[in-house]
Amino acid sequence: MTVRFGLLGAGRIGKVHAKAVSSNPKAKLVAVADAFEKAATDLAGQYSCEVRSIADILAAKDIDAVVICTPTDTHADLIEQFTKAGKAIFCEKPIDLNVERVKACLKVVDAEGGTLMVGFNRRFDPHFMAVHDVIAKGEIGDVEMVTIISRDPGAPPVDYIKRSGGILRDMTIHDFDLARFLLGEEIETVSAQASVLVDKAIGEAGDHDSVSVMLATASGKHATISNSRRATYGYDQRIEVHGSKGAVSAENQRPVSIEVANASGYTRPPLHDFFMTRYTEAYALEISAFIDAVESKSPASPSGLDGLIALALADAALKSIQEGRAVKVSEITGVMADKSVFQGR
Repeated sequence: MTVRFGLLGAGRIGKVHAKAVSSNPKAKLVAVADAFEKAATDLAGQYSCEVRSIADILAAKDIDAVVICTPTDTHADLIEQFTKAGKAIFCEKPIDLNVERVKACLKVVDAEGGTLMVGFNRRFDPHFMAVHDVIAKGEIGDVEMVTIISRDPGAPPVDYIKRSGGILRDMTIHDFDLARFLLGEEIETVSAQASVLVDKAIGEAGDHDSVSVMLATASGKHATISNSRRATYGYDQRIEVHGSKGAVSAENQRPVSIEVANASGYTRPPLHDFFMTRYTEAYALEISAFIDAVESKSPASPSGLDGLIALALADAALKSIQEGRAVKVSEITGVMADKSVFQGR
């Protein structure tokens, strides 16, 4: 079976997914839609597919699935429309910036029996997957503490920040999902601190650029997240998991893993410059997992529920910053997710 795709959005992340879809032997990129005609035309020319409107892709008989890479405030509406049209959906995070809107959207997906996968690509990074496998095999015993460092090489434009939902919903949301993935338990309490240390214009736009978050589960496990919109040395992506019998970590990756020794000392190549190159394999494996779910008609993971919980954690962290206290996630969601979310991981 070849899964035939429509791509909604030909921007930076759309280009990443176009490459992942086109590189998969089980997939075919049929059409691209974008509000900017040139962006769609350029991408369609690169991958020998058609330019179509979103309405045409919605009605198309030759498209089985869509990848949604449009602005965040369009995601929930598009998920509902394409679910009702019987198409499988891969949607970039977040589903929406409002928890209640996400809940309403997921009810539509459930009612229609739709397939929805949310784009938390870091779960599919081979290095992070290897860490998860070590945990699953019991090699470090019971997980006790998780440390996640995620720092961008530079801040995005302020205009982007104003529409993104802020650093917690746009950037840290990946780390919230990864923390849950590694802890294997739902997070009960969130404590956060945030500052504007990189660009005062970010603060003037109502956001932060430097964030530290502590997550705690009901059993007492902890995860600590360190985020910054500035890392002068490259795209900083590291994790460490400490357990009752040991620890496992994944260090930063480089385009070339070599070390040069000479009279000046030891030197290594610079880190990857951003997510497009650092997570190339992760994006490919992510799309492959989505295709497998479509073919087997099995639930996709990360699911819409995973997307909802990650957004709720972001909202809890923002509330913690604003009110200067630890916030229970149930204050945001009303209920905790069932532990079955972690089955099979």
